[in-house]
Amino acid sequence: MLFRIAATSAVGAIVLAVLGAVTGPDWSPRPVTEQIVVESSSTLVGGAPVRPGGQFEVRSEIHTVELDGTSVEGRLLMPVDAPGPVPAAVFVHGAGTGRYAEAFVTQADELARAGIATFVPDKRLDTYSTRHRDYVGMAADYQHSVDLMRGIEGVDPERVGIYAESEGCWVAPVMAAEDPRTAFVILASAPVVPPRQQAAFAVDAYLRNTEVPSGVFRAIPRAVGMEFPGGGFEYADFEVRPFHERMTQPVFMAYGTADASMPIVQGPLQLIDDVAVAGNDQVTVRYYEGANHGIKVDGELAEGYLRDLATWVHGLPETATASPRIAGASPFQAFLAEPVPQPRWFGDGDLVLGIVIVGAGLVVVVGPALFVVDRALRRRAGLARGLAWPLVVFGAGCVATVAALVWYLVAIARLALEYERNALVVQGGWIAVRLVGLVTVVALAILAERARTLRAEPHGRATSSPLALAGTWTVLAGGGLLLLTLAYWGAFQLGI
Repeated sequence: MLFRIAATSAVGAIVLAVLGAVTGPDWSPRPVTEQIVVESSSTLVGGAPVRPGGQFEVRSEIHTVELDGTSVEGRLLMPVDAPGPVPAAVFVHGAGTGRYAEAFVTQADELARAGIATFVPDKRLDTYSTRHRDYVGMAADYQHSVDLMRGIEGVDPERVGIYAESEGCWVAPVMAAEDPRTAFVILASAPVVPPRQQAAFAVDAYLRNTEVPSGVFRAIPRAVGMEFPGGGFEYADFEVRPFHERMTQPVFMAYGTADASMPIVQGPLQLIDDVAVAGNDQVTVRYYEGANHGIKVDGELAEGYLRDLATWVHGLPETATASPRIAGASPFQAFLAEPVPQPRWFGDGDLVLGIVIVGAGLVVVVGPALFVVDRALRRRAGLARGLAWPLVVFGAGCVATVAALVWYLVAIARLALEYERNALVVQGGWIAVRLVGLVTVVALAILAERARTLRAEPHGRATSSPLALAGTWTVLAGGGLLLLTLAYWGAFQLGI
């Protein structure tokens, strides 16, 4: 009997491993073969005198920007007594910012002190949410701020440009392509690739740093590549390249070498190729040693960053093509940010979530309810002898494995985002998830063996009542759905 249970368990584990392999894509990003070469370790911009901040006093004004259907406020910072008219920069928010009082405070102030007028508008939020974003529509909204700046006394209307950060770097190229009058474009920590590609790239990089087991990476295309539950997220596949290809403005790209979330090598190389389609060779790239996604080191903007920006803006058009074009610390990117493989059968997030909910409901609610009713009607258990405990272990194991997997994914996500390592959680947690899953498979094998034995017995209580039988099959059906889900997310991988 023990041999049969072991063999059945092994077959069950192999079947689940195979199902997990064939029901979704694997993850094998290609290594980067073309690393970018910096021309100088110094980030100083050639072609113009260095323009450090602090030269001018700053006047602050709050302006209302009229948009289509609403309005937002923004803060204007004007350098006082600067020889005018002065250049100006309109700031475009990233995903984590939205209010002028909190965003770009240091950047806007220091650039203004260096003689560049700055305007930070509030992000329009009535058309912006986690599920729904329209980068082309956002570009039209921010364009109103550009138009406002062109009419500000003391601002040179022909030298108004854009400063965009992170998510805003999908918006700024739309603005520049649609408005050739835009004088310049600053892209800080630009993803360049579509959002879904960038998200998968970032998850991969964070997980590699956390040193998760290789099997966990299979979840990346299955999570990022599917249509998310509840719909929305259409912007995940927004392609900014067509707008890059229409940009004729000088571009300044800035990255921190410690930014694991962005393709810091692939991005500039792609943008240089993209803008070349319009005959544009005016791309300046700077890398700042140890700086993060916000171009910050230990909470402060990287040394020389704002100085370089001010020098570059004031020196245009000469600085647009001045040497060194690519400078600073040497960046490194291990893998390409590529299109995310789409799940074959579980690409619909509503389906994936629905399977889990239905499966858990059958195991936890419907099945036990049938047993309760059966016991109330018969005053004794209606389940055949020896089947109860493996059925309970199987049902509880299915639910416990799902809960353990969710806990594990949340735990490693937290570690990854905090850029930390914890072998007990990362390695031990993964082993624990798989052990609980294996116990569940063994319980199912014991249940199957016990049912076979009972059918072969000529005497004894070998049959179950109709309600108990229905409850059993309900738990088995629900557990089967949960096992399929667990297999899909890699809980039963055997190197397959």
